[in-house]
Amino acid sequence: MEHEGVRLARIRDHSSRTAVRLEGAPVTNTSSSAYDKLDTSVAHSARLWNYLLGGKDNFAADREAAEQVLTFMPELVQSARFNRQFLGRAVRYLADEVGIRQFLDIGTGLPTADNTHEVAQSVAPDSRIVYVDTDPMVLAHARALLTSSPQGATDYIDANIRDIERVITEARRTLNFDQPIAIMLLGILNFVVDDAEAARIVHQLLDAVPAGSHLVISHPTREVNPEAVDRAVRTWNAAGSAPMVIRSPAQITDLFAGLQLTEPGLVTCSRWRPNGNDTTPASEYCGVARKNN
Repeated sequence: MEHEGVRLARIRDHSSRTAVRLEGAPVTNTSSSAYDKLDTSVAHSARLWNYLLGGKDNFAADREAAEQVLTFMPELVQSARFNRQFLGRAVRYLADEVGIRQFLDIGTGLPTADNTHEVAQSVAPDSRIVYVDTDPMVLAHARALLTSSPQGATDYIDANIRDIERVITEARRTLNFDQPIAIMLLGILNFVVDDAEAARIVHQLLDAVPAGSHLVISHPTREVNPEAVDRAVRTWNAAGSAPMVIRSPAQITDLFAGLQLTEPGLVTCSRWRPNGNDTTPASEYCGVARKNN
């Protein structure tokens, strides 16, 4: 479809999942069938996170699971905000100071303020961003993610993080894998409970990108209020759609093996280049690292 300088492509693969791409303007329509896949009876991480951030794209099961955890871990709201603020600071740093123009955001969640493409394109309008998620509700909201600057491009891929080969293949429609790419894995590897599989995913992604690319990770730990964190994990694993795991800072650091961690290294999200913001310690740890070769 070509109109008013807008090119919109829908691609269906053998699994009948939908990918939507847009270059240069907002998309006005997405698959209405996405809502047909929704299971609103079970809490989903993207919708629960949306609730914690004050959004409205959530259901009773998501709110109930969140409120259960908040009764003994009220700082979870602050942790969610710190994680979101880290995303903005990391993307701005990569676009502004490093010069990255391509972002692969896996496990993007529901759109909210300061999405990856908004931050990147506010610095460099020619930035190209690919979002990846599997939540049908995120797919239904893809049009909000696919609002690109005229010079740049955005893409959405409905795919599982465990199917990295497919993610890379479809991301090549929008991203040039001969040029540096920022791989964004915020709050997603904790849903890959097997350590070896998490490492495989990271290594497979890094093997596909050239030197100068960066890896961005945020991941929950037990460093702050460990008893509440353990209880929160048990509560989520009993009610949520996908089990999660907590890793130590040392285990998260291992995911950056072979890369050069950017200062200040792996820290609580509130303390990664805080720019004068609240630096209260939070359970989410994060880091940004460069692939040198």
